[in-house]
Amino acid sequence: MSEMGQPAEYTIRSYRDLVIWQKAMDVAVSCYELTAKFPKDELYGLAAQIRRASASVAANVAEGHGRENTGSFIQFLRVSQGSLKELETHVMLAERVGIVPKTSTGPLLAECESIGRMLRSLIRSLQQKS
Repeated sequence: MSEMGQPAEYTIRSYRDLVIWQKAMDVAVSCYELTAKFPKDELYGLAAQIRRASASVAANVAEGHGRENTGSFIQFLRVSQGSLKELETHVMLAERVGIVPKTSTGPLLAECESIGRMLRSLIRSLQQKS
């Protein structure tokens, strides 16, 4: 496997080919589905924060890849890490205040942890190459 979670012989033509981007998009979709069930008074509160942070994870992977410069890519991956931690915090807060049950947040947070490991691994790999 390559540092981007792809088989070694796999060619990356686009950010859409990156497993990390695909997983981040899946999490964003899950977040939109989760927040669709939030109370209406949270539409502009936690729901909006969760949606923005989840979209930002994938968007920063894509934007960094598009810069075609390793240093810039690493910086955008770090921004993506920050958005991921923001997302995790908002999801945990939603659970703590009783908006969503732990049964809904557990799998989502586990996916976030997986993406976080992938981001850290990719950053380390890119730093070694530069």
